[in-house]
Amino acid sequence: MTDHVRDAVIRVDLSTGSVDRERVPESWRHDFLGGKGLGARYLYEDLPPGADPLGPANLLAFTLGPLSGYLPGETRYAAVTKSPLTGAFLDSYSGGTFPDALAGALDDCLGLLVTGVSDDPVVLTVEDGDASLAPAETWGEDVTATCEAHDGAVACVGPAGEAGVGYATIASDGGDHHAGRGGAGAVMGAKGLKAVVARGDPPEGLDDLRERYERTYGDSDTGRWQAAGATLESIDFANEVGALATRGWQDHTFEGADGIGVEAAREAATERERDDAIRGGFRVGTDDGESVPRGATPMSLGAGLGIDNFDAVADLGGVCDRLGMDVISAGSAVAWAIRASETGLVERDLSFGDPAGARGLIEEIATRSTPLGDALADGVAAAADRFGGDEFVPTVKAMELPAYDPSDAPAMALAYATSDRGGCHRRARPIEEEAFDGEAWDAADRVRRVVAAQTTRATLWSLVADDFVGESLSDLGAEWLEAVGLAYDPAELATVGERIWTLVRLFNAREGFTRADDRLPAALTDAVAFDPAEFERLLDAYYAARGWGPNGLPTRRTLARLGLAGVVDAQTPLDDGVTTDPETADD
Repeated sequence: MTDHVRDAVIRVDLSTGSVDRERVPESWRHDFLGGKGLGARYLYEDLPPGADPLGPANLLAFTLGPLSGYLPGETRYAAVTKSPLTGAFLDSYSGGTFPDALAGALDDCLGLLVTGVSDDPVVLTVEDGDASLAPAETWGEDVTATCEAHDGAVACVGPAGEAGVGYATIASDGGDHHAGRGGAGAVMGAKGLKAVVARGDPPEGLDDLRERYERTYGDSDTGRWQAAGATLESIDFANEVGALATRGWQDHTFEGADGIGVEAAREAATERERDDAIRGGFRVGTDDGESVPRGATPMSLGAGLGIDNFDAVADLGGVCDRLGMDVISAGSAVAWAIRASETGLVERDLSFGDPAGARGLIEEIATRSTPLGDALADGVAAAADRFGGDEFVPTVKAMELPAYDPSDAPAMALAYATSDRGGCHRRARPIEEEAFDGEAWDAADRVRRVVAAQTTRATLWSLVADDFVGESLSDLGAEWLEAVGLAYDPAELATVGERIWTLVRLFNAREGFTRADDRLPAALTDAVAFDPAEFERLLDAYYAARGWGPNGLPTRRTLARLGLAGVVDAQTPLDDGVTTDPETADD
């Protein structure tokens, strides 16, 4: 057992330059753990409704969990904020060297809470449980140069973050790791925060427990999958089951998939990124240096753009990594632009299968250096609002969907539509089973799988567990929490996940999101193989399973059951269509 308890946060106001420590309320730590949950609690508490995501009021939280540095697999951190891409809640995660160093540098703190806007670019350094600000010397530099310029582990923005691209990332390890989706990097850039530098070693202890779980994970199906190829096998799977969005979502399979899949990666790789008990991705060379492409790279920048050459795809991924830009949204933006050019909506000579043209447009987006690049920097939904063509590339809540096509997968469509941060496959991936067994599922089966996965991940991402190794925590981390002196049983931890998922729903409802935003996008409504009315019935059943009303708003009874009745504020609509006075919430 360890006595290392994290019970504080560090607040940084960039407008005033102040740095303060404060205790996290004990009830918050118990009810929301850390990571996603604690970030959501602070965001709901601190952020005025309707705040500009790129304005000084927005909160950017870098949060850890009570088990950070101990859990098996890669230590991760959560970046939590209001998304400039969607206007909704955003949580994005990253591994690599930075979260390990942050876990040591923060000492007894669960995170950094950053508000305000600096007049001049700054770097925030965290060490020995304290933080300090200094002028940024690398403003204008890419991710690789910024990471190399600092002594310590770095989380930084590149040109895309500085330019306020709606899907800019927070990058570490020279661009090998990113808090990727939804534009946390744009929030960081708008604040004038070029980098966070962490200097520390992760906490020690619980080695026997860690080694046991690593062995269990290594023997699991997911562990063997990760050792063999990790997320790069996703393109082979999606192509095999006919769910690989190709050439701007015009096809479901890609004839060039073999040339950009896991076997191509193995042939191109110089080494594995990490070669310990939990193996890392494949490190490959590109024209501009080394890169570690993940599954989204060949799916979005390969099949999505009709490019069948692995070296060309890895090169495009490396460009996005160094500029600090999400590969899924970037690939979707280029695919949309190609289709828009083919139909005359934009005047630009673009075509599928052209890596040079894609690279040029990606660079224009990252710097907003041309009118088309500037338009696409705000996302596909914004470009479609301006030019038309919302039927080209699907988005949910203005976030571009990854390349898993749900046209034949009602449960996956439901997972996308109800994702709390927009079109995301990480909250629930029912397609991995649905592609093979889905014909035997009824509506209850689909809803149950989506709800269970979303709830489980809300818990695990509040511990900030490794995305895949966390699946070995069959008790949702109860044994690990007991080892650090925190008593939960699995049922309580499931309730924690449900509480967090519902709190985020409250945040989004307060920002104006309704059932209409849990929709199938225009780009899919004509392509789905299932009756759209079936989807509406699924949505009704999903809301009922969550304890929400037919408009997707939590009910008072559900809030009372989850301990949220005293949390919800008067600006948040609930199921009965009225706002709630916290003083009478339990009446």
